[in-house]
Amino acid sequence: MLLDDQLCFHLYAASRAVTGVYRQLLDAVGMTYPQYLVMLALWQHGITPVKDLVTALQLDYGTLTPLIKRLETNGLLERRRRPDDERVVEVVLTPAGAALRERILTVPPAIGDAMGLTPEEIQTVQNLLRRLSANVIRHTTGTAPTPPSS
Repeated sequence: MLLDDQLCFHLYAASRAVTGVYRQLLDAVGMTYPQYLVMLALWQHGITPVKDLVTALQLDYGTLTPLIKRLETNGLLERRRRPDDERVVEVVLTPAGAALRERILTVPPAIGDAMGLTPEEIQTVQNLLRRLSANVIRHTTGTAPTPPSS
């Protein structure tokens, strides 16, 4: 059993390397990588129930709630109860949260440059990782994951 032969090690090392680059880029706007993921989901979907963010980001409530609270404290989003069903908490971008998207548009190309992969290679890696995640979830839970809505 050699370290270099372990897929899990290469996934871990790649994840740390990539999130390290994100950390450097996101520090400039005072945001962490997990907070960035929350913002990406909101920029994509707009007003979103917390439950849908849990599914889209593949996080549990205990992990997601502090991220949302910090972003709310920073003035980037608000939590609201849905008027027609107060059991549902929705997350809404503030004007500052919406405006932040423009300031962060340089992040994806900088990450792409750091990766040094062609767009086709990036697409291949994304497809393989999606399949790997779905297979592992199916193997460990006996069910397929719910894909995030687009």
